[in-house]
Amino acid sequence: MSVHTLRIDEKDVSARAGQTILEAARENGIAIPTLCHLEGLSNVGACRLCLVEVAAVGGGTRLMAACVTAAAEEMVIQTDTERLREYRKMIVELLFAERNHVCSVCVANNHCELQDMAVAQGVDHIRYDYLEPTCGVDLSHQRFGLDHNRCILCTRCVRACDEVEGAHTWDVSGRGTLSRVVADLNAPWGASETCTSCGKCVMACPTGALFHQGSTVSEMIHERTRLSFLVDAREKKQWNA
Repeated sequence: MSVHTLRIDEKDVSARAGQTILEAARENGIAIPTLCHLEGLSNVGACRLCLVEVAAVGGGTRLMAACVTAAAEEMVIQTDTERLREYRKMIVELLFAERNHVCSVCVANNHCELQDMAVAQGVDHIRYDYLEPTCGVDLSHQRFGLDHNRCILCTRCVRACDEVEGAHTWDVSGRGTLSRVVADLNAPWGASETCTSCGKCVMACPTGALFHQGSTVSEMIHERTRLSFLVDAREKKQWNA
């Protein structure tokens, strides 16, 4: 297996062939923030929080999403510059402004990756106008609920359903601010003919968008690490007789 040597934040690191910048950085103890990335799922570069600066041929730098950019020989990368910090702070603010996130009454309050990211990026107020869209809450499923007000369109639920459970229930419908996560062909979740009620999408959700029915403020804790455990166990064939 070939190995690449690259430089991240003035530190020489090694990356295996096929590894992304994000994977190489984390293996070497270099933190890069993400929201759409989740161990065990494919990467799509949806949130753009993992942007890094990669030295370009001829001078200057290029902004590239670390989760979907392959590590290459002699890359020179910066992960924590003033420019990147400002971009990340802006992204988090825009996520809050796009939907109706009221942390104090959210089932995932104090257990929310978006909330944690806001703290980490120093977001103490929103500089942009709130869009205040009309977003529904789907409580048609007997076990789970979907609150579009909390959704950040990371598509982790879509990928968990597709890649881990294999049910292909979830997808994204609409464009721009009208985008919504939908079950089947925009059917109520409880009427879905493909949903297996496994709860893997709920485990994957970084916010309070997907939750267990009956959860009240601050009670919803997502078991995200279970997905990577399931994927790892399948790859190693640990359950085969």
